[in-house]
Amino acid sequence: MTDERAATLITADELAGRLAAGDPPTLLDIRWRLGGPPGRELYQAGHVPGAVFVDLDHDLASPPGPGGRHPMPSAAAFQAAMRAAGVGDDRPVVVYDGADSTAAARAWWLLRYFGHPSVRVLDGGFRAWTAAGHPVELGEPGPSASAGPGPSAEPDASSAGPDASSTRGDFTASPGHLPLLDADGAAALAAAGVLLDARAGARYRGETEPVDPVAGHIPGAVSAPTADNVHPDGTFRSPADLAARFKAVGATPEVEVGVYCGSGVTAAHEALALTLAGIPAALYAGSWSNWITDPSRPIATGPDAG
Repeated sequence: MTDERAATLITADELAGRLAAGDPPTLLDIRWRLGGPPGRELYQAGHVPGAVFVDLDHDLASPPGPGGRHPMPSAAAFQAAMRAAGVGDDRPVVVYDGADSTAAARAWWLLRYFGHPSVRVLDGGFRAWTAAGHPVELGEPGPSASAGPGPSAEPDASSAGPDASSTRGDFTASPGHLPLLDADGAAALAAAGVLLDARAGARYRGETEPVDPVAGHIPGAVSAPTADNVHPDGTFRSPADLAARFKAVGATPEVEVGVYCGSGVTAAHEALALTLAGIPAALYAGSWSNWITDPSRPIATGPDAG
């Protein structure tokens, strides 16, 4: 692994080794799919031992509205959700979803944006964990062994968050540790740099729009679907392959790069892939579902940017 890959991803075998050594990270299960239902039933049917379930729609987003379908949570709300999940400032965090890290990347990006120093994604997700033959835990956990003690690590059944029975963490959310775009910033970057549209190509071209009321893309944006970031088993392509893939659409370390999608979830996956490729990128958190709330903003369709 390159240094960036090692700092961003963890394999199933590496994670199993950490658990066996008695030095577990805080584990967050982010299984989710657009339109629901939440992944709690999947979590209850089997999860990585010690993991706490986190609901993307409620814990990793504000309610839908003018900010889009998945607006960023406030620092206070995100801090409360992460503390309830056992996240602490000084203990590493590992996040995972079903396989391709689409949902896990949202948690990775938010934790990084709000200042957590050590967050990794389980490459290949829960599928990779079970495929490697590692044990699973059923049902809901008691006090989380992965959370670790901390100044505010006492059970608090009245607290909001993913799992009020877990040992509370002491994470302090401090925003601004990753670059963030609003609609005006996205438009400017599409004109002066490279703005990547992480949705499927048909949605970018405006041929179909299964989720939002308006089809098309931000003028000047370039299509770069997140499906191309991973292998069929959901694990990420190599940093070299990702770098070549992004170079082909104009995204390199030498230019300013931004990413967006439908609501800011898969764009975080694109940001993670860009990180693996060594390309810094800003995220337009509101994404397309925010862009179209203002009818004065232009909309492009067809295969060509602009």
